Amino acid sequence: MLTYDARPALTGGFRLAEGPVWDAPGERLLWVDIEAGLVLEGRLRLGRVEVVRRHRFPGPVGAVARATDGRLLVAGRYGLTVLLPNGARRAGARVLPYGTPGRLNDGGCDPAGRFLVGSTALDGRRGEDVLVRLSGDGRPAVLDTDLTCSNGLAWSPDGLLMYSVDTGAGLVRVRGYDAADGRTGERRDFLAVHDGLPDGLCVDRDGNLWLAVWGAGEVRCYSPSARHLATVRVPVRHPAGLALAGPDLATLVITAGGPDGGLFTARPGTRGTALPAWNGVSR
Repeated sequence: MLTYDARPALTGGFRLAEGPVWDAPGERLLWVDIEAGLVLEGRLRLGRVEVVRRHRFPGPVGAVARATDGRLLVAGRYGLTVLLPNGARRAGARVLPYGTPGRLNDGGCDPAGRFLVGSTALDGRRGEDVLVRLSGDGRPAVLDTDLTCSNGLAWSPDGLLMYSVDTGAGLVRVRGYDAADGRTGERRDFLAVHDGLPDGLCVDRDGNLWLAVWGAGEVRCYSPSARHLATVRVPVRHPAGLALAGPDLATLVITAGGPDGGLFTARPGTRGTALPAWNGVSR
């Protein structure tokens, strides 16, 4: 098994850095600081990240996605907001009922550009969090209702498999996925984590899954058959989100939480694929 070490790219000043997204056309890295209510834009160069813009929201933000025209879709506490390039904001779909003791969490775009986002409870409830997909008819389509902290999402390079993380259950799950109409196959367990909590993930161009393990200080790479291929050691305990970024899609960007969190990078000898842009449907 191969082992790599991640190095600090941008540390300090973050409460819970999450959800990195590489915007290849814009040559920028996007991510969120959930508890600070921030969406951040940065430049990635030689393994280091420089913040170039911050967008502040009145409450927590769980995820961000980008459209080809420069718009951003931001998951707030209960619903979505469209952030225009000029800084103006427009309300999107309400996903969680107002006053729900929880918030939206990690999200991502499927191969057709539909946005999916999950929830996490803030009151200790288990098995009641959801994963939804924007359907375009004004009502989010519900995929799962039995999760305990819905987390990372990723698709196989051919778009036929969707991976999703149920952090509280310690599971990464997989199901068939039809990007043409959004139909999904039967959900099944892909792998279980016993020495930490599975969090964010991404998939490389070979179909291998890279998984952040919260509490273990590691990112682990698994083959499509769930064989453990490699480990990236992170110098903090709580790696949270992942993206293969940079012009060559070969820099693994890792976001992390906790007082010593921030952004870290590694070059684990693989490359990602260009992520689909958000299709612009916000309701």
